[in-house]
Amino acid sequence: MKIVSVVGARPQFIKCALLSREIRKFHKEVLIHTGQHYDYDMSRLFFEELSIPEPDYNLGIGSGSHGAQTGNMLVEIERVLTKEKPDMVLVYGDTNSTLAGALAGAKLHIPVAHVESGLRSFDKSMPEEVNRILTDHVSDLLFAPTKTAVDNLKKEGIKKGVHLTGDIMMDALLANLKIAEKSNILKNLEVEPKKYLLATVHRASNTDDVVKLKNIIQALSESGDKIIFPVHPRTEKIIRNDKLKSLAKGNLILTKPIGYIDFLWLQNNAKKILTDSGGIQKEAYMLGVPCITLRDNTEWVETVKSGWNVLSGTDKKKILDNIRNFRPHVKRERLFGDGKASKRIVQIINDFSV
Repeated sequence: MKIVSVVGARPQFIKCALLSREIRKFHKEVLIHTGQHYDYDMSRLFFEELSIPEPDYNLGIGSGSHGAQTGNMLVEIERVLTKEKPDMVLVYGDTNSTLAGALAGAKLHIPVAHVESGLRSFDKSMPEEVNRILTDHVSDLLFAPTKTAVDNLKKEGIKKGVHLTGDIMMDALLANLKIAEKSNILKNLEVEPKKYLLATVHRASNTDDVVKLKNIIQALSESGDKIIFPVHPRTEKIIRNDKLKSLAKGNLILTKPIGYIDFLWLQNNAKKILTDSGGIQKEAYMLGVPCITLRDNTEWVETVKSGWNVLSGTDKKKILDNIRNFRPHVKRERLFGDGKASKRIVQIINDFSV
């Protein structure tokens, strides 16, 4: 069977690294990189360190408004699918690349498989939420990482083609943690295990609102804790243009985006993690690191219910209070599977092709 896989953003590269390897044992895969993340530190570095196969097509779409970016991707992906005539289109997550790939496949009557189906934040003001819902409703195979995701799909009337597989990010974490032990990132940044916090901010809802971003940076600065802050290109641009760097005091270590292996080791050794990323909330839980989410909601509700993740939004007082006082008091359950999601997904694809 010929499978076209569509990726475009950092979390998708990580998932693709393992799943592509498994897919290629049984099928011919054609890999499309939309170019949604195109900066070296956000794209090429991940392909190199995770040994991801070279994309067969790099569409080079780049940034832009949601409509323009998604529309341009849809046109170009459709062109590739018309040429390649695959038996299946496989998409990951909830980005504009995800939606464009799913729509292109569905419009051409090609079966669509969605990795990480069923996630819901129940906030349609988030572009990602719209992408998730639309992608799930045009997909033929829906690979749900958790029981909650399966339940969400059932509530929307989606039962056919739904499979509880576990989470590929657990596969990636287990496969790469031993490698990460050799990382020199702690030494390079001059920090000791469990004596620093790790922070990331990249969502447009936070970066495009200067008041929210200012609240976050002020909270981090006033905490007094040593905080490593890898700065997303979008965030860096806003900080520079609005002169927010002056708020970043000596306790903040601002760096360029960091590759997956080094970042995994930073997460593993952090005292706490502050983030607006869905994937990092999940990885924090897998690693047993308390997480403070800089959003008012999350698609990973299981991590909050478990007591290992807390929603602080962008309220400076809440962020500071959680930095100082948030402590999980319950044992973590195995929410995200056993690290064999990739094998399960490929077996389901094999059975689908029969």
